[in-house]
Amino acid sequence: MRLFAAVIPPAEVLGELAEVVGRLRRLPGAGRLRWVPREGWHLTVAFYGEVPAGSVAELAERLARAARRRGPVGLRLAGGGRFSDTVLWAGAAGDVEELGRLAAGAAAAGHRTAGVPLAARQGGGGGPRRPERRYRPHLTLARQRRGAGTDLAPFAYALRDFTTPHRDLTTLTLVRSHPPPPGHPGAQPHYEPVATWPLGGSGA
Repeated sequence: MRLFAAVIPPAEVLGELAEVVGRLRRLPGAGRLRWVPREGWHLTVAFYGEVPAGSVAELAERLARAARRRGPVGLRLAGGGRFSDTVLWAGAAGDVEELGRLAAGAAAAGHRTAGVPLAARQGGGGGPRRPERRYRPHLTLARQRRGAGTDLAPFAYALRDFTTPHRDLTTLTLVRSHPPPPGHPGAQPHYEPVATWPLGGSGA
């Protein structure tokens, strides 16, 4: 299973983001981007890659403990940017340090679980984890289509004043990523929640 851990903003926050994304999708060149659907919006805290099915229960147990050690995280979505001209994202502001501590705990859960690749790291993506790299929360909105060459600068600029109300993020979720079916260019991965734990709580 291709797995990652994430926190998902409340519905009212995602609703405000949806209004902004609707305006972004009317900008020139928006049709050449692969837009992440609303059900795929999340803040990744740790990416694990391909995890054997037999290791999922152990990983979930360790993530439950990591969630209990942290309380709710007060954040708001604010601003945005781009990674080169490949990814457009919305940023986060507020108790980013506490979210970083949750991300460190979620990454450690992967490192300590048998069968989880050593590539598991904070914040998502592939490749080896860099412990010295500061966690930078972001919510991916769109990706560049291969060979499209769309300039993402106007989209990032349009997000400069974007902000949502401050809200508490209260759960940690283990998510399975299903790759898009072959033969469907531009299709997005499908995300399936595997388990959810309250931050600072005892449930699972």
